[in-house]
Amino acid sequence: MTRAPFAADPAASSGREFDENREGTRGARSEFQRDRDRIVHSIAFRRLKSKTQVFIAPDGDHYRTRLTHSLEVAQIGRVVARLLGLDEDLTEALCLAHDIGHPPFGHAGENALHDAMERHGGFCHNAQSLRTLMRVESPYCDHEGLNLTWELLEGLAKHNGPVEDPNWAMAELDADFPLDLGRWPSLEAQVAAISDDIAYDNHDIDDGLRAGFLNLDELLTLDFVADQFRAIERRFPNAPRDRQLRELVRSQIGLMVNDLLEETRRATRGLGSVDEVRGAGEALARFSPAMAAQERELKAFLYAKLYYHPEQLETAEKARSVVARLYAAYEQEPAHLPRAWAERLPDTEPARSRHIADFIAGMTDRFAIDQCERIYGMRPMGLSNV
Repeated sequence: MTRAPFAADPAASSGREFDENREGTRGARSEFQRDRDRIVHSIAFRRLKSKTQVFIAPDGDHYRTRLTHSLEVAQIGRVVARLLGLDEDLTEALCLAHDIGHPPFGHAGENALHDAMERHGGFCHNAQSLRTLMRVESPYCDHEGLNLTWELLEGLAKHNGPVEDPNWAMAELDADFPLDLGRWPSLEAQVAAISDDIAYDNHDIDDGLRAGFLNLDELLTLDFVADQFRAIERRFPNAPRDRQLRELVRSQIGLMVNDLLEETRRATRGLGSVDEVRGAGEALARFSPAMAAQERELKAFLYAKLYYHPEQLETAEKARSVVARLYAAYEQEPAHLPRAWAERLPDTEPARSRHIADFIAGMTDRFAIDQCERIYGMRPMGLSNV
């Protein structure tokens, strides 16, 4: 595939925060390939396998976790990047790393940490992704963090577009290694962000139907989904229902990806550099207006029927309580922290509380529940399957 003139170029990278001298010692890879490999080999990435995507403490092994979700996002992102002539390695690395700052129990855990940290600047999972990769995860002898490229870090920081009001974590990191937060990121980063939307929009349908929280008849009140499903029924009239539903998910993803490709090609026509992408003043990797409206309708449906389902909210409250109680325990009695974390605990605020939040944010769901049981002597009810 021919490289587009506006693709990010690893040979022209803006570099890394810390100088390195490892040429020839780690194989012949581009700078963005090194980023991807550092992420895949990180402890923080491995922990995603036991962190909530949608369902907390599910009864089955077939539901998605943050890890499987990230792999699915990367699969979509790679395909789109290849067809647009973008740097596939940078896109893949951004997809794999985009959720690395999520605490245990997904947004329930994030809300608990934000409440606990409110007087110390709050908590934001997107900023925590940067903090994890730039400061917390430090396997190298000669610098903090994974020392990823500017382009990778810029793309993660701007996962939702330019950042006008960065929270304390992102502001501190930007001061150390400026990421030009006010402009749009590379097209690779924009593709990673919209691939995230495509993945969870459709895979959450799959998991929601499997769990019984979504009803097919209600789902088919969305006209564009109904059109896809009726076409599948006509094509495969004798197929089992579960196979038809999986075909629906694939069909929806294909529909969104094809629309994204067509609209993005239109939006980038005539662009000659990645700097023009950053200076465009708007997202260029995007859906057509019609698809964007349909995607918003689907998201609204998922919030109403799945994410805010009464059983989901009840379980999320229990999970939120686990994180809140852990924070309170470590704050009041730091001896509950593992020795290595207790020895590095700062004496003054806000660094002290932020250190505790770093520890909790890195936990898997299972580890958080085990620690709560160890400290309080009782396993949280309703989360026993984790």
